[in-house]
Amino acid sequence: MNEWFASGRVADLVLVLMIAEGLVLAIWHLRTGKGIAPVDLFWRLAAGAGLALALRSVLAGAAWPWTAAALLFSLVAHLTDLHRDWRRREDSPKQYRQ
Repeated sequence: MNEWFASGRVADLVLVLMIAEGLVLAIWHLRTGKGIAPVDLFWRLAAGAGLALALRSVLAGAAWPWTAAALLFSLVAHLTDLHRDWRRREDSPKQYRQ
């Protein structure tokens, strides 16, 4: 188990599971019309993937620019997701009121 964490392979496993999750949810949405639209799902999973890549680079002992790049990617994906969600809420405010 120590080797899995020390080498960063645990982050690889997380990334594979995230890809599988994305595929399953996208197929389910395309078949049923329910759930999160694939484009929105992409940005949400991309933010998490950036964090997993940053974790992998730290665990594997990569140079700091790789970690910084992964974190920057995660930030951009997260901000894109927030922007898209914010615009959607402005377009249909009744749906999001409580």
